[in-house]
Amino acid sequence: MAIEETLTNQTQSVNETVGANATLEKAIVNLNIPSQPNREVDELPVGGTDLSRFNWKEVWYPVYYVEDLDQTKPNSFTLLDQDLVIWWEQQTGTWRVFDDKCPHRLAPLSEGRITADGLLECPYHGWAFSGDGTCDRIPQQPEDGTAQQSKRACAISLPTTVKQGLLFVYPGQPENAAKTKVPIVEPLEESPHEWVCLNTFRDLPYDALTLIENVLDASHVPFTHHRSVGNRANASPVELEVLESGRQGFKGTWAEGPRKGTLGRQNTTFIAPSLMWHDLTSKQFGRTLTVVYATPIRKGECRLFARFPFKFSSKLPGLFIKLTPRWYSHIGQNAVLEDDQVFLHYQERYLEAKGGSPNFAKAFYLPTTADRFVTTLRQWVNQFNAEPFPGRSLPPALSKEGLLNRYHSHTTKCASCRNALATIQRFKLGVAVTGGVAWAILPLILSLTQATLLATLFSTTITLLSGAAWVGLGRLERQFYEGRNVPPRNLPE
Repeated sequence: MAIEETLTNQTQSVNETVGANATLEKAIVNLNIPSQPNREVDELPVGGTDLSRFNWKEVWYPVYYVEDLDQTKPNSFTLLDQDLVIWWEQQTGTWRVFDDKCPHRLAPLSEGRITADGLLECPYHGWAFSGDGTCDRIPQQPEDGTAQQSKRACAISLPTTVKQGLLFVYPGQPENAAKTKVPIVEPLEESPHEWVCLNTFRDLPYDALTLIENVLDASHVPFTHHRSVGNRANASPVELEVLESGRQGFKGTWAEGPRKGTLGRQNTTFIAPSLMWHDLTSKQFGRTLTVVYATPIRKGECRLFARFPFKFSSKLPGLFIKLTPRWYSHIGQNAVLEDDQVFLHYQERYLEAKGGSPNFAKAFYLPTTADRFVTTLRQWVNQFNAEPFPGRSLPPALSKEGLLNRYHSHTTKCASCRNALATIQRFKLGVAVTGGVAWAILPLILSLTQATLLATLFSTTITLLSGAAWVGLGRLERQFYEGRNVPPRNLPE
């Protein structure tokens, strides 16, 4: 009960309170040079120095959980419509991020390889680059050639840093990176060994702003997530209060809190443009956070990083979480995301057709305080001209099958799920072979006059068990590829 109910409360929290005056640690950034933890730097405001608008490029964004990155090959990601290649430089023990274009003929470097001497090699002509982007060699030039010394031969390198298990990238002006705060979850810095954390991620078929807006909306949880992490019986008036707001975000509270006040006050922090967390302390569960990063990929697509840190009053729930395979919890978390994935994909298209965020007050009818955080978010977007893709239109809508695809949006990018799927497929093949052999020899056993009843029963049992295991593994395998066509809320009671 403790785990499921806590996750329910956390998910409800994500939709409720919001804040912007959260403290962020000073950014000691890896700008492809050794970090200097004690170096004092003049901080720049997140979102650029023009205080009348918010520039989404002048922000640090998480792009991967470090545990999901493969150090043996290049990894790809798209941030704010810029294709990137992520690779591990063994010589410095550092994750590097380049613009995913070779300066020679613009071939994607993510299709290349990491050489034996630790360089990133272009797949087209073998140009090789060190961690700072410098071209090390051009195989096509004579031995005494110097073309690799030109600045035009360099790959474009972006600043990176690793914080709280996430790889962050800075897509703005590189010289601003060291002076711009990295959006970490400050409570996790307090006695970090006491937190137990569930983490997941997924590439979602809607904008980062749509994701943030959705998790700010506390009142949707009992209905949208009924029978997954919500319950319609818990629906009640939601009195949200904005405590302070500004260009860097806003802070709010829900005095009564989820479950009709049975869990206590819930506070929310929103750090512009794409981080928020809800903070709830209850007697039943201890302290719980629901953390959401919304990293913009391109118009109509973002990567969600969801984190669920717990400080339980009892050690047993934490032990249970630690023993649960990461891939298994991801299956359940993907199912929760799919509760609203389909209609959010269409909702943002309807809003765009009615004029988008500048016209939200006319497009939406927001008569209750339950929508106060949604209103505050849209006002922030409008006040600071904070559209991540100004002037861009959403791409054509996807089919329902495409919206529920888990394989390309999560499984192939998640180390634990990718490995679990391969293991399941090996087991599935093994039980198929075992069942096939048992079935094949069964007639032979029956034809032998001296065959015992025990041998016949054994062969029959192996065949039936193998068949049942094959079916069960097949059902589990499908959960790595696709979501449920009918959400739990719409199933017969």
